[in-house]
Amino acid sequence: MSDEIRNICMVSTHGYFDPVPQLGQTDTGGQVVYVLELARALARQGVKVDIYTRWFDRSRRQVDPVPNCPDARVVRIPAGPWQFIAKEHIYGVLPELAGNMTAFIRDNGLDYDLFHGHYVDAGIVTLDVAHALERPAFFTAHSLGAWKREQMGGDSAEMEEKYNFRHRISEEMRIFRSVVAQTVTTAIQKEKLAELYGFTADNVRVIPPGVNVDTFRPLSPGESRVETGLPRPYIFCLSRIDSNKGHDLLLRAFDIVRRSVPDIHLVIGGGSLHPEQREQDVLNSMKAIITEKNMADRAHLTGYVPDELLVPYYQQAEFFVLPSLFEPFGMTVQEAMACGKAVVASRLGGIREVIVSGENGFLVDPSDAEEFAQAMVRLVQDTGLRDKIGERGRETIRESYSWDAISHRHLEFYREYL
Repeated sequence: MSDEIRNICMVSTHGYFDPVPQLGQTDTGGQVVYVLELARALARQGVKVDIYTRWFDRSRRQVDPVPNCPDARVVRIPAGPWQFIAKEHIYGVLPELAGNMTAFIRDNGLDYDLFHGHYVDAGIVTLDVAHALERPAFFTAHSLGAWKREQMGGDSAEMEEKYNFRHRISEEMRIFRSVVAQTVTTAIQKEKLAELYGFTADNVRVIPPGVNVDTFRPLSPGESRVETGLPRPYIFCLSRIDSNKGHDLLLRAFDIVRRSVPDIHLVIGGGSLHPEQREQDVLNSMKAIITEKNMADRAHLTGYVPDELLVPYYQQAEFFVLPSLFEPFGMTVQEAMACGKAVVASRLGGIREVIVSGENGFLVDPSDAEEFAQAMVRLVQDTGLRDKIGERGRETIRESYSWDAISHRHLEFYREYL
């Protein structure tokens, strides 16, 4: 049981946050899964969890229960115009969001033991609301602005205009110094706090994301395959469609793979049902590479993957790839591993703390097309290796990364600082 902790307020302000998430929409990816799964796991331990987010779509209810989890719900708070705002430009509405959230909590007689903000924008809101209500504030960055800026490269002025790095980094630093304690998802992130922010403290704990091992699993013996309509055999990639996800690098490496291996396909899933301009620009560049390489019959962009097909897409793939230039963790890699699939992942992301290359997966530099391609070719051609790597990866996830195990670590973390 959770002892003295009974009510937790989590805050995740940007993107489309729904109790049943529509992943792939702009700014809507692994963080939403993380917060929802953590809330569900905490609820299984007797803790009530409310997740606050920004309300910008009138068609959505203000208070939305999480299905099959009576002790967790999503609460939407209006702020700014009734329209979506990208996370890089959401800062202007955050003071109003914090004020309206504080009023909502007071008006409804709610009392939380602690507040936990996820990502920089929610951290800003969390500090304000927790201060107003005289409660402790906790934080998880998920992604670090200074690290992303370092990894993304490019023209500095263009990157600053696009990602608003200076303001983000300044606010992150203020949050780091102000919260009671914070978690990072990898030891690498903790190192980057010291290296890029000059921030060291003894109240930073490494707690990785978890995986729902009951949902993400291999096909059971005798279990029939769900019809997906995908070409087989295929290599699978799943992520938001964004410039830091490395889809262009994957496509160029796959061009080498398909010249070495007959009949293999690449399936890239993810994206919004109604893409914003930034996402559409990335999609257009991906389509241009497919056309340039004359591989429209081998490389397939599925767009948004509905919930009922997500696990079958993993299960029926030969293996999974994640080519991100910048990836704080990489939860889709964990999901694929839980399904018993071998993975080829970018060594530039935090997932390298889960994968021992050559043992339970492969780590590559996605910008090295030959290295990336050879890892994929090896897994396509060597079925025994593929199966062995997949089984070892599954064991890694089940032993160390179930959400129940991760939620226990969070409760221990909270108690330490309360």
